[in-house]
Amino acid sequence: MSFNIRLGIANDGENHWDKRKELVLQTIQNFGPDLLGLQEVWHMQEEYLKNKLPDYTYYGRSRRMKPREGEQCAVMYRKDRFEMVKANTFWLSETPNVVESKSWDSSLPRIANWTQLKDKKNNKNKVFFINTHFDHKGRESRKQASLLLKKRVQNLTADARVIITGDFNAKEGSDPYTGLVGGKILDTFRIAHKNRTEGESTLSGWNGRTTGNRIDWVLCSQNYRVLSAKINRSEFGGRYPSDHYPVTATLRTRN
Repeated sequence: MSFNIRLGIANDGENHWDKRKELVLQTIQNFGPDLLGLQEVWHMQEEYLKNKLPDYTYYGRSRRMKPREGEQCAVMYRKDRFEMVKANTFWLSETPNVVESKSWDSSLPRIANWTQLKDKKNNKNKVFFINTHFDHKGRESRKQASLLLKKRVQNLTADARVIITGDFNAKEGSDPYTGLVGGKILDTFRIAHKNRTEGESTLSGWNGRTTGNRIDWVLCSQNYRVLSAKINRSEFGGRYPSDHYPVTATLRTRN
C-alpha cells in the first residue's frame, strides 16, 4: 500500500488530522498491507501510527537536517513477515548523500527511503522496498528524480526483487513516469487494468472525486506477478481519510 496521509499540521478545518486519524488507521487495517509506504508524515502522525500498529516496524526520517524536524517519507513493514537487513535515506538531488540537498527546480528537499528486507516467509529472499515523494512544483526535478531512482534500481543485481511506492506528483505518460516505468520496472495498476479510463484519480479532494490523474503508484520488478492492483476509495459516512486515495497491489513472486 502507498498512502499519502496528508500533512498533520495542515490547516484543513474539518479534515484536520485529529479529526480523521482514526479513518487513516481503519483504512490501513482494513487492507492489512505487508509493506506500507507513507508520504507527508509529521512526527505526531508517526507516533500515532507506531502506537496503533504494533505489528509493524517503522523506518523513516524527515527531509530536513534534523531527522524528526519536518515532513517524513516513511516505510512500515510487518514484523512477522520481514526483517530489516539495511536501510538508508537519500535525497533526490545531484548530491543524494548530502542531507537536505535539493537540485534543479525543486521547491523543497525531497527524499527516498531505500530498505532491504529479508522475507521470512519466502525462502528468506531479499526485497528492496523503496518509498518516495516527488516535488509538487518542479517539473525538471521530478524528471531527474525518476532517472536517479531508475539508475539505483538498475545498479542492483539482475534478479533483485524491487517494490517502489510513492506520491510522484506526475501522471501516467509524463516524463517521470516514462523515466521510471519500463524495462525492469512495472506499473502494477496498468498491468491489472489494461485500458486507461478517466476515473483513475488518486486525489480524493476530500469529496470523493474519481476523475483526474493517477499520481500515486505501486511499481514492482518483473520477477513479481501482479494478482491485483486498486485505487482504494474508502470513505466513512461521506468523509475521507486523506486528500489522496491510497493505492494497493497484491503481488506474488515468480520462481
